[in-house]
Amino acid sequence: MVTAAAPIAFEKPTPKSRVREAAPFVKWVGGKGKLVSQLLPLMPGGVEKRRHVEPFVGGGALFFAMRPRRAVLSDVNERLVTTYLAIRDELPTVIRHLEALDRAHSDATYYEVRDRYNTASRVSSAERAAMFVYLNKTCFNGLHRVNRRGHFNVPLGRYENPRIVDHEGLAAASRALRGAEIRHASFEELLAYAKPGDFVYFDPPYAPVSATANFTSYAAGDFGDADQVRLRDVYRELDRRGCRLMLSNSDVPRIRELYRDYRIEIVAAPRAINCDARKRGPVTEVVVLNYDPGR
Repeated sequence: MVTAAAPIAFEKPTPKSRVREAAPFVKWVGGKGKLVSQLLPLMPGGVEKRRHVEPFVGGGALFFAMRPRRAVLSDVNERLVTTYLAIRDELPTVIRHLEALDRAHSDATYYEVRDRYNTASRVSSAERAAMFVYLNKTCFNGLHRVNRRGHFNVPLGRYENPRIVDHEGLAAASRALRGAEIRHASFEELLAYAKPGDFVYFDPPYAPVSATANFTSYAAGDFGDADQVRLRDVYRELDRRGCRLMLSNSDVPRIRELYRDYRIEIVAAPRAINCDARKRGPVTEVVVLNYDPGR
């Protein structure tokens, strides 16, 4: 699935109005919203003139922060990709469905929507995108997880008043996505279209930091060590081509070994997904670069 943006009409703001800045419209495991301030100083020189490529777009925090003029956003999670497309191209219809879900929200509604989301085949792209956003805003911790059948299986979260419809935020995200090419694709498909000079940011499922910390099921199938090796091989090939590359991952010996030939920076990140709030706190992550920041 590869599509370019279609023209979208938005009302022009009045001189006194304040246009909302774009930000992720879904919560995502490993989202970089709280790390962007540490990633921006690590950007290559002239990044604003480069094509921005993200093969693991997730919540898209770096993309929305940078607002590049040219971008290719992709992910292996087809439902996430179709949601991005609908937010970009069918926003009024998505919002209409989302408002209906907001009005009907209850414990029972959540599980009815989850069942329909998983099993219904005759659902428009706009309605499915609305269900995706609704489930994301109301499920436990905003966690997107699927089982072996590809079914979303996260239970209802406990929120007193979840903000299900963020009109301004969705409109800002839609505007930001107008210049982006959006693909349903694996990271290896980068090799078919990456060009010298592209800035590529990899934010894959992370290598586990312990035997019990392996969360990889954001789409059907897992992302294991063999996938980390294949990703390193793609990184090497894009380096050879002259792309500027940034990769985030766990600060563990295996990742340091795979990328030992490249520059490794350290950032501090919050631990967001844990049932025990006492175990949430800062951890270190690596940022792998094939260039010197600012050059």
